[in-house]
Amino acid sequence: MIFTIRTTANREDQVLDFITSNVQKRNLNVYSVIRPHGLRGYIFIEAEDKQAAEEAFYGIPYAKGLLGSPVDYKEIESMLEQVKKQVNIQKNDIVEIISGPFMREKAKVTRINQQKEEVVVELLEAAVPIPITVKLDAVKVIRREEEEKPENE
Repeated sequence: MIFTIRTTANREDQVLDFITSNVQKRNLNVYSVIRPHGLRGYIFIEAEDKQAAEEAFYGIPYAKGLLGSPVDYKEIESMLEQVKKQVNIQKNDIVEIISGPFMREKAKVTRINQQKEEVVVELLEAAVPIPITVKLDAVKVIRREEEEKPENE
């Protein structure tokens, strides 16, 4: 069964982290916790029953409450589509930052965290390489480090 938890807007990631650690510590019957991309103020929790879902977020800051009835998977399936696509960013890729304070800057990927959907980059035009953590959807690959060269070169 999938339940909806109301959260403080822009605190969904923190609530998700708290719930995940709470479920692991207390060994609750919770199967997945979902934060849909683009939906603010709500996260979904797949649990055995309503009681397990309530126990998972009990006492967690920014979690406001559980909505009355369970949600059918078909209702949220469209929100999960973006998660299904595979991110094609690799270490040493040259990327362009497409949002945030470093917009239009070129950088080299040093580390990728798939769980948090983050990538650590170093700006190419900076005098001193400083690692910067940005969201995966805030960068686009413009060049591969080991690109295949055409055979006629």
